[in-house]
Order: sequence, then structure tokens, then C-alpha cells
Amino acid sequence: MLSMGVQAVLVVVLLGVATTMAQDSTPQGEVEFWRSKVKLTCPGKGEWFYKNEKVYNESYTYEFTYTSKGDYRCEYEPNQKYYFYVEGNVCENCFELDGNTLFTVIVGDLLLTIIMMVIVYRCTKKKSSAGPPQPSKAPPRSGGRGPPVPSPDYEALNPQTRAQDTYSTVVTRMG
Repeated sequence: MLSMGVQAVLVVVLLGVATTMAQDSTPQGEVEFWRSKVKLTCPGKGEWFYKNEKVYNESYTYEFTYTSKGDYRCEYEPNQKYYFYVEGNVCENCFELDGNTLFTVIVGDLLLTIIMMVIVYRCTKKKSSAGPPQPSKAPPRSGGRGPPVPSPDYEALNPQTRAQDTYSTVVTRMG
């Protein structure tokens, strides 16, 4: 069962949505840009004017090629006017991307990245789970001669006579 606080929040949210929907019931005009075209939609069927000159007869929509900003209006029903101020940027090769599409692309990209990370992790874990590789033993030598005697040119350096610079020492690290 829902608590009283949750019920109160739900009532407030639902009343807010109902109020918003009631306010939106008034007739609304609409402006749409697509590449270099503009489409104006009037709340009622009427005549279209641009800078007080009649440009189109009896229609809900008026479509034209955008060249410059300006004031448009439609007159519908007795003494009803709806005003538009059109200003925008247009281009022939542009595409509009709405917020939902962009959000979907970003979420999809994140999911695919996570899936790829899991796949790579599991594949590398399977290969390395067997433990470190065992060093192979050297094959036994057949009898005969021993190792050659080292040449005096390759004797170990005397620690008192060699330099102590950064790259003069040999460091052997295992790991």
C-alpha cells in the first residue's frame, strides 16, 4: 500500500498535469523549419499575411522558402488573428536532431561500450585464469664437453671502478 506522503505527491503531480493540459486547450499555431523551408500552421483555416500584404488564401498552413526574418499572421473566423514572428537559420544540407534521438544514441553507445568491456574482461580472464605459465626445463645435455671457458674480455666489472650514473647500473626485476 502507498504511504500518505506518496499519495499526496501523486495527487499534486496529476493535478499539475491536468491543469497544464487544460491550459493547452487554447488554439495554438506552430512554426516548423526543414532545411530551407518554413511551414506555419494557423489554429483555424484563414488568410495569410506577410507585412500586412495578403500572401495566401484560405488554408490552415502556409509553406514558403525562408529568405529573411519577418512578421506573419493568419486571420481566421470573425476577427480572430494569430501572429507569427519567424527568425531562424536554415541550410539545404542540415538535419534536425531532437533531444529524444540524441539521448537514445548516447544511452545505446554507453550500453554497447559496457557490453564490449564485459566481453573483453571475460575473455582475458579465461586465458589468464590457468595461472602463470610454467617455465620449461632445459633439455638435458648429453655428456661430453663442458661449457667454454669465458673470455677475459667479458669479466664482471669491479663495483669500485664502475660509474654510478643513472644508466650505468643493471637492474633485474622479476614480475
